[in-house]
Amino acid sequence: MKKMIKDKYSLNANLNPQIKYFSDHIKTTNINILLNRVKIEKKNDFKKKVYLFSMLSFLIIFFSVIMIYI
Repeated sequence: MKKMIKDKYSLNANLNPQIKYFSDHIKTTNINILLNRVKIEKKNDFKKKVYLFSMLSFLIIFFSVIMIYI
């Protein structure tokens, strides 16, 4: 007697062409979208640094003026 193997990978299994393979589920992203995101993040970081530097310099000048007049 032959031993019958019933496995989903066996040759006797019904092959269904509607089965989605794992490669169909891979999510791809356009490289231009990623590059634009990096450029926008750099731009936003620069704006934050300029804002912080300006606020810090304003505070230093403000307190120095107050100390001079006291």
